[in-house]
Amino acid sequence: CVGIVVTILSLFFSKLHVQHWLIMISAVLLTSVLFSLLGLLNAIFAKNFDDISIIPTFVLTPLTYLGGVFYSIDLLPPFWKALSQLNPILYMVNAFRYGMLGISDVNVSASLGMIALFSCIACVVALRLLNSSKGLRS
Repeated sequence: CVGIVVTILSLFFSKLHVQHWLIMISAVLLTSVLFSLLGLLNAIFAKNFDDISIIPTFVLTPLTYLGGVFYSIDLLPPFWKALSQLNPILYMVNAFRYGMLGISDVNVSASLGMIALFSCIACVVALRLLNSSKGLRS
C-alpha cells in the first residue's frame, strides 16, 4: 500500500517509464516470495518480539549497502565485488533496475535465477524448521 501511494505521488513529478514489464512483474513476485520466506525464518528464530529487529538491523542493512543500491558494483574493489556476488539484494536491485531502466550490472536472467535460487533455499530451510517444530513449541 505504501509503495502504491509513493508511486502515485511520484507521478506528479515524473513519468513512470518501465522498459520491460515482464521482468518487472517477475522481479516483484520473486522478491516478494523471497522476503516473505525470510520473514518467516526471522519469526521462527526470534525468541521474543525484540529479537525480530536483529535481522533487519545487523543483516539486511549491510546487505543493502553491499548490494549495489546506491552505486554500481563495478566500482568496488575485487574482494568486495566478489563478496557482493553472494548477496541476494544485488540480484533484486539489478532485476528492478533492468526492468525500469533497461540497464544492469548483472545479467537479468542470472538475477532472476539467483532470486529464485535464494527463494528455493529459504523455502527448504523454512519447511525443515517447521517440520521439526523449531520455534513453534516450547
